[in-house]
Amino acid sequence: MGALVMRVACAWLLLLQLAGASHVVYKNLEMEAATMANVPPSIVDPRLRTGYHFQPPKNWINAPMYYNGWYHFFYQYNPKGATWDNIVWAHSVSRDLINWQALETALEPSIPADKYGCWSGSATTLLDGTPVIMYTGVNRPDVNFEVQNVAYPRDASDPLLREWVKPDHNPIIVPEPDINATQFRDPTTAWLSSDGQWRLLVGSAAEGGARGAAYVYRSRDFRRWRRVPRPLHSAATGMWECPDFYPVEAGFAAGLDASALAAASGGPKVRHVLKNSLDLRRYDYYTVGTYDEEAERYVPEDPAGDEHHLRYDYGNFYASKTFYDPAKKRRVLWGWANESDAHAHDVAKGWAGIQAIPRKVWLDFGGKQVLQWPVEEVEALRHQPPVTVKDTVIKPGQHVEVTGLQQTAQADVEVSFVLSSLDGAETLEPEFAHDAERLCGVKGADVQGGVGPFGLWVLASADMQERTAVFFRVFKAAGSSRPVVLMCTDPTRSSLNPDLYLPTFAGFVDTELSDGKISLRTLIDRSVVESFGAGGKTCILSRVYPSLAIDMNARLYVFNNGKADVKVSRLSAWEMKKPLMNGV
Repeated sequence: MGALVMRVACAWLLLLQLAGASHVVYKNLEMEAATMANVPPSIVDPRLRTGYHFQPPKNWINAPMYYNGWYHFFYQYNPKGATWDNIVWAHSVSRDLINWQALETALEPSIPADKYGCWSGSATTLLDGTPVIMYTGVNRPDVNFEVQNVAYPRDASDPLLREWVKPDHNPIIVPEPDINATQFRDPTTAWLSSDGQWRLLVGSAAEGGARGAAYVYRSRDFRRWRRVPRPLHSAATGMWECPDFYPVEAGFAAGLDASALAAASGGPKVRHVLKNSLDLRRYDYYTVGTYDEEAERYVPEDPAGDEHHLRYDYGNFYASKTFYDPAKKRRVLWGWANESDAHAHDVAKGWAGIQAIPRKVWLDFGGKQVLQWPVEEVEALRHQPPVTVKDTVIKPGQHVEVTGLQQTAQADVEVSFVLSSLDGAETLEPEFAHDAERLCGVKGADVQGGVGPFGLWVLASADMQERTAVFFRVFKAAGSSRPVVLMCTDPTRSSLNPDLYLPTFAGFVDTELSDGKISLRTLIDRSVVESFGAGGKTCILSRVYPSLAIDMNARLYVFNNGKADVKVSRLSAWEMKKPLMNGV
């Protein structure tokens, strides 16, 4: 019987710290901090706190695992403030990935091997059903000398896993002399291979830090580990943090348990996804490829993917982890979204960072990329019935307000567009062929195009001074009539507050538009805009901080700033309820 695989959040540098899954608002603290930091009052407006995205009442936050009927979320947390320091592992549990209850701290510095920090890691369930956490510890005060440790539940019969103990044989992995000990962290979930040995990856760097590397370690007893001489894979990208490695099958929406798959010898259609968080760029990149267990090598099908090709999300999204959910036989992805404003604003607000909505991930039929979609449980938060718009043509330069919801600052919107013609699509200049983000910066929502931009204006004020655009724009490839679809989130007009960080985020969408149809789903949550294009082929999460379009003052529009008609075949919009959360 294959081992039940689980994952724990990765985010030692991500400052993912959390006091509890509560939405309690500390108004006095926030306003006092705002005065001290001399920041715009709306930055700390409690109405900008997320309503249904996982966020702490204060301080920093970071991914779940499944055990005996409960989803467990361990995350790095600084109980002393909204800065990165004093890191411990906080712990919350849920039955449905949406409603969370905060528990006692799971791990905190207590042994020589983690005296100066309990950083990120993952968890695995052993063959006897015992869950074990492996995490990075820092054991020297003068340098971030990183070692790998383990912890076990004091009582494995407790489904809430309230207490964890660290055995005396820690650390169980130390960096060899040829590894930079300050770039050696974030062990993955282990998997049991067909030869009966456990394997896991540790993120690192090679060639003086120029190449990212995922080193393989093997063990028969989960106590003594030996490194495979060469990395599973490496690339000239700089340090790899938070590696993730898991099997997928083209067109197979159900998830695969890595250990169970190895026991069953896999299959010819099975591929693997290797994801790394690039320390230099602060984005998550992944490749799809072939894993040779005997040779201990992974070969991506698109070698260029290591440097600039596939990302889970083209916005504020980092240090993601997946886990196999045996209850629903799916693989679930969690990622962290940092704040987009200044450090002083984080201190003023008293919190920093949120979790993206958990996403189901699977490999598309072509085997080229993973698809992502919000877990079905989030739909339980929808107020019924939805507001709907059907068969409505949006003329060039026109925008149409979606009315009928009490408020749209906290909403879920699904819309299907039909394009009248692709004839007027602009030619994509070669310099932008691999730089969607720069293309979006030049061809933003307010720049008229041939086919598009068209999409949604969310968190818009009544006078339209503030609005965040989520849109598509269609180009033609140079020397070809093949359509190239850009998906973009443009927050440059999202707030009247000065000095905010307002980057445009964008990615290309792998679709031929053969039927002229394309879909968009956007989760709006006060200061979060999380969007899924073309059924989850391209995803963008953005943080925005409006000063006018807050709470009941936010509005929702469909817009078309192209020269061709665009029809909304169907739009459904739901106001979203807050989850039930218990915490400090």
